[in-house]
Amino acid sequence: MQLGLIVGIVCAIGAVIFAMQNIAPVTVTLGFWNFENSLALVLLVTLGLGALIAGLVSSPAMIRRQWAIARMSRQIADLELRLAEHEKRNAELAEALSNRQALPDAEIKMATGKL
Repeated sequence: MQLGLIVGIVCAIGAVIFAMQNIAPVTVTLGFWNFENSLALVLLVTLGLGALIAGLVSSPAMIRRQWAIARMSRQIADLELRLAEHEKRNAELAEALSNRQALPDAEIKMATGKL
C-alpha cells in the first residue's frame, strides 16, 4: 500500500516537471475539430485516455475471471463438504467392519439368525 502511494507521488512529481518543461503550444486536429494547448497537456490527456481505454478493454476479462474464481470457490466448498461426508462414512464402515471381525463366528451367526 505504501509502496503504491510512493510510486504515485513520484509519478505525479514527474508529470508536474514534464508539464512545466513542455509549455510550447501545439495544435491537434481531429476531423473538423481543432484543439490548441500546451504540449504537456495534450500528451497527458492522451496518456489518460489511453489508460482509460486499456482499462475498459481489459475489464470484461477481469469480470469473467472474478466470476470463474467465485464459481470455483463454491465448487471447492461443495467438494470439501462431500469429501468430509465420505470420510465420515468410510470411518463408520471401517469401525463396523472391525467390530464385525472381532465377533466370534457363533455370535455372527446368532446375530444374523443363521445357525
